[in-house]
Amino acid sequence: MNTELLYQNIMELIEEASTVIPEDVKNALTEAYKREEDGSRAKNTFSIILENISYAKERKLPICQDTGTLIFYVDSPKGLDIKTLKETIIRAVRDSTKKGILRPNAVDPISNKNSGDNTGIGSPYFHIEETDSPDLRIRLILKGGGSENASIQYSLPDTQIQAGRDLEGIKRCILDSAFKAQGFGCAPGVLAVGVGGDRMTSYMCAKEQLFRRLDDTNPDETLDRLEKEIYDMANLLGIGPMGFGGKTTILGVKIGKRHRVPASFFVSIAYMCWAFRRAEKIIRV
Repeated sequence: MNTELLYQNIMELIEEASTVIPEDVKNALTEAYKREEDGSRAKNTFSIILENISYAKERKLPICQDTGTLIFYVDSPKGLDIKTLKETIIRAVRDSTKKGILRPNAVDPISNKNSGDNTGIGSPYFHIEETDSPDLRIRLILKGGGSENASIQYSLPDTQIQAGRDLEGIKRCILDSAFKAQGFGCAPGVLAVGVGGDRMTSYMCAKEQLFRRLDDTNPDETLDRLEKEIYDMANLLGIGPMGFGGKTTILGVKIGKRHRVPASFFVSIAYMCWAFRRAEKIIRV
């Protein structure tokens, strides 16, 4: 493995994730801008968002001042030196922070001391799978704190929102999460949902949906119909961009599932703000 080539590719990956909005997300924001009434606060807000996206890309500056938690998903060829791979990613994270592409975000929860370079216990986060492919595939999401604060988990049945252990109950949870966000997670956002699993894997399933394109189709026909139905219903809430009101409250709904034990039924929503930072690199090693 050529570690310097790997390092340069990871540096490029981090810069792209921090400074360039994916095409599918930009298209969704552009369509949302077109839907709003001329002169409305919603249309003006979308105009500022789109201007910010263009400016960040041109100047190679972070799209948002909160560059968030770094979540790396790696599909690794058999026999690759995982220790060296992790060390190279960590080096690139540190150097990207020095360059200002990332803001120092790793804070010790007990001492409240910032490590200053985005590294620490569990930071960055790695999920590594071995594959039969000869290529190394690295995907990165930058998950901002504001959107993370708008994320939520439900345990069904939930009498407060009258949600049972069925599709209707799942739908009630997701719509309730959109209502509770109320623009605080920098709306319009994306509702990434994990159904089933345990408390941890349900959230993991939800965050994995953030790697999907907004314009894709869920291979599960039932979940695909549910995604479309909730998307239409959530956009009737009128919360709009940044909570100013409007026709677009969410940009997409993405739902995944995991088998659960009979005693538990979790529905987890990983809310992602409009500054939807995701990027991917495929490297021949």
